[in-house]
Amino acid sequence: GLDALRQIKAEKNTARVLVLTIHPDARYAVRCLKLGAKGCLTKGSAPDELVLAIRRISEGRKYISQNLAETLTEELTSESHQRSHETLSDREFQVTLRIASGKTLKETAEELALSVKTVSTYRSRILEKLKLQTNTDLILYAIHHDLIEKCTLPSIFPGWFSRRLRHPRSGWA
Repeated sequence: GLDALRQIKAEKNTARVLVLTIHPDARYAVRCLKLGAKGCLTKGSAPDELVLAIRRISEGRKYISQNLAETLTEELTSESHQRSHETLSDREFQVTLRIASGKTLKETAEELALSVKTVSTYRSRILEKLKLQTNTDLILYAIHHDLIEKCTLPSIFPGWFSRRLRHPRSGWA
């Protein structure tokens, strides 16, 4: 993800990178573009859109998928204030996505080449910034804000997603 993009751009700054992501959140696309990606598509994008994105990027232009562009436009034109997860650093956001997807602290640490203690510290900061208390709260927050797809979660949560999610403490619905 973001780490691979950083590494690619550090080694070859002129590389034209098209990010294909499972993250439906438009803010993830913005983070990718700020790190130097030339385009961003969700994995649910049509094959024709992938071809179009590759053509545009090969012409030296940038490309963002239509669904990400629509989501971003809605976010930018809405009168609501900044969502809590938008205040997270890139690394905190990476840790958030992994924990919310059901990864353990150890698995997250291994994937990000960090110590378990460092990941635990990030987790504490994330929960504080988002005004949450548990990993379950974080999972529900991530689902509610479309940071992860429901299908990325383990199947240990049968029936959870057929009803409306509501956070008991912070009031988001």
